[in-house]
Formats: sequence, structure tokens, C-alpha cells
Amino acid sequence: MLESAEIGHKLGKAAYDRALPALRVSLIDSQYELAKTAGFSVIILVAGMAGAGRSRAMNRVASWLDARLLETYARFSPTEEERERPTMWRFWRALPPKGRAAVFFDHWYREPVVRHYLGRISDADFEKRVGEINRFEKMLAEEGVLLLKLNLHLSRGQQRKRLKKLEGDPATSWRVTEWDRLLLKHYEGAKHVLEETIRLTSYGHAPWTIIDAADQRYSSITIGRTILEALTGRLRRAAPKLAKTPKAKLPSPVDIDPRTVLSTLDLTQKLGEREYERLLEQWQGRFATLIRSKKFRRRALVIAFEGSDAAGKGGSIRRVAQALDISQVRILPIAKPTDEEAARPYLWRFWRHVPGHGQVAIFDRTWYGRVLVERVEGLCGEEAWRRAYGEINDFEGDLVTSGILLVKFWLQIGKAEQLRRFRERQRIGFKQFKITPEDWRNRKHWDEYQAAAAEMIDRTSTDLAPWTLVEAQDKPFERIKVLKTICRTLETAF
Repeated sequence: MLESAEIGHKLGKAAYDRALPALRVSLIDSQYELAKTAGFSVIILVAGMAGAGRSRAMNRVASWLDARLLETYARFSPTEEERERPTMWRFWRALPPKGRAAVFFDHWYREPVVRHYLGRISDADFEKRVGEINRFEKMLAEEGVLLLKLNLHLSRGQQRKRLKKLEGDPATSWRVTEWDRLLLKHYEGAKHVLEETIRLTSYGHAPWTIIDAADQRYSSITIGRTILEALTGRLRRAAPKLAKTPKAKLPSPVDIDPRTVLSTLDLTQKLGEREYERLLEQWQGRFATLIRSKKFRRRALVIAFEGSDAAGKGGSIRRVAQALDISQVRILPIAKPTDEEAARPYLWRFWRHVPGHGQVAIFDRTWYGRVLVERVEGLCGEEAWRRAYGEINDFEGDLVTSGILLVKFWLQIGKAEQLRRFRERQRIGFKQFKITPEDWRNRKHWDEYQAAAAEMIDRTSTDLAPWTLVEAQDKPFERIKVLKTICRTLETAF
């Protein structure tokens, strides 16, 4: 595989000077067209052997582009803030918006490849990590991202010659590290790991392009042409935006068992006022003690609230937050995505709010909007919301395996109770802000929302991230069940 890049291509200065002007013009024109249409984003991932001149080649190519429309990610050591969160958090945050391109020198391959080469993870763990990367890249492609993966390759002899030349010049000797020398010494092992990685992760939606890096003029021109070809090809194929997506048709309940995990809930459960006050103080106190314990200092907590409109999410969130120091908790009300959020893959706006150690994030509505409101209201296509189940399960799996505690609540009330609460909100002055025309419109689709929610729960209640269904007809009962569930999750983890 990599041998094909060891031919030693060369490009003379005269040929380079002839090719460059037209290439630069075409790259700039394509970059401006990308910015104008803003139909997708471009990620250029740069990997390669030690001494292959990745930085020099890409700096040269970057100089041919408009720097205002190009971002670079090259921080090889994660910050303390990044170490407190899932591995992919820092890459999610760096994803460019539609209309822009980003170059990743540090990328999601580096950590598993290096650890595999050093023997710090097993073959099985490496393949598991590669599987996660493949799913991530498939998600990027399905979200419209143009992903270019470049591997700059040198033969062993070329690598030795390049490193020797760098070390021999006082102006460049600092660029050769002990790691580079180690890779040269164990060249065949490093090459084997790279080949294995490329073989396992080169797909039609995210192929690797292997570039002979022996001659820097050749590698720079080849990189530029590779980017240009992929970018112009995508721009030509870009379809015009469609009108509003037709609403999805949910399966008819005719001739099937109409019962669901929601319809079988016992909504008659209640708590008396005196018992509620006693239990509220008890469970808020226990929650406060758990959050302030030493064991939580190296953990984080994400609490996700979904449910029927007027099911009492706001009241439960207030009772949870009352137990916490204001510096420890963030309440995140999720509404229609902003322009900044809509310009990136769907889960970006949730990844950016993942909390660090000792912190609590409470989501009032969540990443499940894609399989609920967007599905029912026809705001996304069927392919997108069906795909979202797997993407959400991967997202939640990343949170939990990184040590974050995740609690998901669905708050359920009956249709008649919802109507009573809607009317109450209209009647009471300080509650009128809670009721909107959208609430009444959503109520007309009660059955569709209930069916979508039941399917969502079935497909996303996993061992790592189970749903807790809360009977919310009685607000005191609901609030205590929420607090009790959070506390028991923390106690089990500790």
C-alpha cells in the first residue's frame, strides 16, 4: 500500500513555477465559491511519517488560499480542560462551519495510532477505537462534510536522509525530536501500523490519499491538486436546497398492539404535600452532599430532560438546581439552532456544552429533538432522523465511557392533563409566558409525538444510557422521582 508512494517523484523548479499560478487561481476561486454557497464544510486531515514535511507542505498550500476562510488545528497535547472531557470533545469543538475549510495536523487518529505502535493498547482495543472513528467520519460525510485524509509518506532511506539534513542545520535541528529518532529506528513497525490504519479506515466517503513526500515541490503541488479536485467535484455535484421536507408518516397503529412504554405508565401515583416537603428536603440534601464529595471532583454529571409539553420539566429542573452551588451547574435550554449551530453537524451544539470535572450540565430539551420535533414537523428528512439514533447512541457512549454520569428523563402526562395545564397557563398572568401558539400546534400532533417518543425510547435506552420514565401527572411525585434517580445514579457510580 505505502510502497506505491516510495517511487521518489520529483518536480523541477521550472515545472513547479509553470503549474503554480493556475493552481492558485483555481484554489482561490473554489474557496470563494464554497464560502458563497456555504453548502458544506471541508476538513483536511494531514498525517504522515516523521520528517515528511507535513507542516512545511501545508503551510505552503495554505499560503495559496485566503487565510480568512481557513482554520488550522495543530495542538498536539490536550489542555487540562480537554483532558477532563471525552477524547473527541476537542475535535468536535474545532469542526468548521459550512463555507469554510479546516486543516487538522492533530487529529483523531494520532492518539490510538501512537498507543497501538507503543503497545499500550491491545489489538482489540485498537480495532474498537478504529470502529468509533469510522462511525464518526461516516457521520461527518452524511452531514455533508467533505473530508480529505492525506498521508505524506517517505521510504526509510528518504526519512533517514531528511532527518539527517534537518539535524545538520542549526536552524532546523530543533525540529527533530527523540520521537522522530525512535520512529526512524523502528521504521517498519511504524509503517505497519500506518498501513493497518489506512486499510481499516479508507472508505468511499473518507478515503486516504497517499502522497510521495520525497520532493517538497511535488508534494505541495499534489496536495493542492488533490484539494482542488475534491472541492470542485463537490461544488459541481452540490444539489440546490429543497423546499421544506415533507412530514414523516408514522406507522399506523391499526392491527398492532397499541400499547407502548409510555401508554402503560401508571399516571395516578401521587404524593401528599407534607410527605413531598419532607422528601424534597431529604433528597436535595443527599444530592448536595454527593455533588460536594471528593469522589465527584473527577467526574461530571449530565442530566437530560425530555417530555410532553407542560409535563413540568422546568419545575423539576429548578428543584434539582436548588441543591447545587451556582458555580457548579449550567442549565441549557435547547431551542431552534442558531445560524452558528446550523452551520455544523447536528451534535456539535451539544458536544460544545459537555461539562468538565466537578460540573453539572442540565439540558432542558436535548439532542433528541432530531427524532422528535424535527421528525414529526418534517424539519429534516427521514434518512437524517433514522440515522440520528445511532449517532446519539455513539455520543452518549462517548460521554459515559469517559467517566461522565448521564441521567435521561422522559416526563409523561396524559392528554387531558396537558389541556388543563395549557388553560391554566393562559389564565394565570405570571404563567402566560409558558404557553405559545407552537404548544397548541404541537398538541394537534399528540399521537404522532407519542409514537415518535416511544420509538425513541426503545431505540436509545441502552445499558450505558438508559431512560428513566417519570410519571409526571402529579408534580410532587415527579420531582421526588427525578431527585431520587439522580442520587441513586451517583451512589451507584461512587
